[in-house]
Amino acid sequence: MSSTCSLTDKHCVPCEGGVDAIDRESALEMLKTLPHWTLSEDSKMITRRFEFKGFYRTVSFINAMAWVVNKENHHPDFSAGYNFCEVGFTTHAIDGLSENDFICAAKVSALLD
Repeated sequence: MSSTCSLTDKHCVPCEGGVDAIDRESALEMLKTLPHWTLSEDSKMITRRFEFKGFYRTVSFINAMAWVVNKENHHPDFSAGYNFCEVGFTTHAIDGLSENDFICAAKVSALLD
């Protein structure tokens, strides 16, 4: 089992497919190190909702998240409004979860936690 600390110390590796997605049991185990993140019903995505006091703080978070995930070359799906941002990670090339998703989730969480 990886800890949040070790996930934030890791870097994403390119995934072009040809590997199996992380199974539900392993994903749930890995999520124990990522408070507030949830696993989708189909086990293909992890998500978290971040809430803020106002639009400027929301956009500031989005900009910081963009910088972090761009460095890892692994980008989330997200939606945002005045005082929130919902972030989801999946690895499209394998139609499911890879370690990259958990690495980026840990790094995005570290912006605020």
